[in-house]
Amino acid sequence: MAETADRDANHALRARFDDVYGRYQRLRSDLDGIQRRLAGLRVSVDSEDGLVRATVGARGQLLDLSLDRRIYRDMDAAELSRTIVTTTARAAARAAAEVQHLMAGYLPADSGPMRFLRDDDLGSLLHRQDELMRETDPGHE
Repeated sequence: MAETADRDANHALRARFDDVYGRYQRLRSDLDGIQRRLAGLRVSVDSEDGLVRATVGARGQLLDLSLDRRIYRDMDAAELSRTIVTTTARAAARAAAEVQHLMAGYLPADSGPMRFLRDDDLGSLLHRQDELMRETDPGHE
């Protein structure tokens, strides 16, 4: 009975390894193409009233900002500032979602890099290493 359980666990572990290794190989072979796609990624979003358009790149960096001439009649400076910030933030969120979607084909959903892309927490990059350190040295926190 224990032998069957060990065999099943080994098969499951091997299948997981094969999946992760396959994704890694595909990521390495497609790296140049991924970098080109990320470098060329542009996301544009219009404000609710259509008077502001923000275009951002893959990292959410503002690449272009277009203001309709009617904006100077319809908004004061504070309202214009809020509209620009809000529109740019929406564009950056969409760019982040597109990057996550692109990388989802290459990285496991529970991997540190994917968690970092989702939650922007640098600690998630070390999550697995932290687990390994706790396993190897349970007395050290």
